[in-house]
This record gives sequence, C-alpha cells and structure tokens, in this order.
Amino acid sequence: MKDTLDQHRVAAEPWYKPVGDEVALFTAAWEARMPVMLKGPTGCGKTRFVEHMAWALDRPLVTVACNEDMTASDLVGRFLLDAEGTRWQDGPLAFAARHGAICYLDEVVEARQDTTVAIHPLTDDRRALPLEKKGELLRAHPDFLLVISYNPGYQSLMKDLKQSTKQRFGALDFTWPEPGIEAEIVAHESGVDAGTAGKLVEIGARARNLKGHGLDEGISTRMLIHAGRLIAGGVAPRAACSMALIRPITDDPDMRDALDAAVATWF
Repeated sequence: MKDTLDQHRVAAEPWYKPVGDEVALFTAAWEARMPVMLKGPTGCGKTRFVEHMAWALDRPLVTVACNEDMTASDLVGRFLLDAEGTRWQDGPLAFAARHGAICYLDEVVEARQDTTVAIHPLTDDRRALPLEKKGELLRAHPDFLLVISYNPGYQSLMKDLKQSTKQRFGALDFTWPEPGIEAEIVAHESGVDAGTAGKLVEIGARARNLKGHGLDEGISTRMLIHAGRLIAGGVAPRAACSMALIRPITDDPDMRDALDAAVATWF
C-alpha cells in the first residue's frame, strides 16, 4: 500500500504566495481535524493552495474533480469483477479516509446533492464512512482531512451546497490577490518580467470590472499566467492576450472589441 500512497504525495514544494493568514488558519484546522471549505472564483489559486498545504503538512493528497455525473459509488467505492471473481475497490474518498490522506473535492457543487450527502458522516464527530455495499463502517484514519472547494459565483437554486453540508466545514474565502502580489505571482509562474506582469494584471482588473456587465466571469490569475507564458515564449503581447485572455471568455464582438482596446492601452 505504501507505493499506492506514494503516488499521491506532493514530491516538490508547489510555489504559493500567501495573501493573508490562510496558511496559518488551514494549519490550525488540520491540527483540529476540522473539514475545510475553500470559496472563491475559478483560477484564483485554491487548488495550488491545497497542494502547497499537503506538501507542508507532509500528507498524501487525493484530488477529485467533481462533476454532475459523479455518483456516490464513484466517491465511496464499488465491487469490481476480475479473473478471480469480485473484489472491493475503494473510491477516492474511502481510500483517503482509510490511509490518512487529505481528500480534496474540487468544485464540489458540481456533484449531485445525493452524492454530496455521502461525505456527511466524515465531517462530524463520527469521522466514519459507511460502506453499505461492503457491510463495513470505515473509521477515518487520525490524519484524514476533507477539503472541498466551490465558486460562489456559480450559485443557483439548483446548484448550491445544502446548509446541512456547509455548516460542517470551516471556510476560507479566496479572491483575486491585490495587484502587487498578483503581479509577483504572474511573473514567477510565467517567466515574464515584472513590468509585463504588472500590465497583464491591469488588463485582468479591467476585465473583472465587467463581470455582470457583459462577462459571466472575469479573467483569472491562471489566465494571466497563460498569457505571460506565451509572451515569455516569444508571442507578441497583443496576440498572447487575445489567445489566452479574451477569446476564451467571450464570443460577443462588442465585448471582444472592448477588451482588445484594454490590451492596446498597455501593449
């Protein structure tokens, strides 16, 4: 089993730039074994933060990208047929609980609510997972921690977490870093110089002001890094911004023209 666990270890330190007290708060939650909910827009650094904390705490990390087709069996486990008959296969949640890993359910709101309910017994004093098909009550390893994330900007009556789920977690809010920190992140991750990184951040800030006024979502830090990598690789800045920042988020000609104008201001 050690080899299997080692596949989930974060081998090298993922670079992460703290923007507040999130590292200290997550560490305190880990020490208390309090489940943690990360809330913030897509591409603002939630996943990188979890990877960094798994490395810092020296714990394996099991990540699940949630989707609307995911069933409770996908999380918990199922019986499989092989040449020797049937055998039980732990799902990622059961695997993490059994062996003391951090289980990260990314964009958990995308999963069906009946699937989400499967995590409840692990997020209270029971810290147990009923494997009903197997007839086992799995007691979570002392080092197990459950972390979930979602984007409140996508909330709707049909896609939101139940209060009975939310209240089982401590929550950390993530948002876009302040410009100086975001420029440092973009420069470090993409390889562009500080001046170019600062210009990309200014473009991102202008686009975020248009959220709800023609854009469903603003330009993320991840997208700014993509643009920076193209520029660092020799692509002309305007072409890089068009490809990495503007074309992915809108097909509206007028909005594209407005964003192209913002890019032209800086490049």
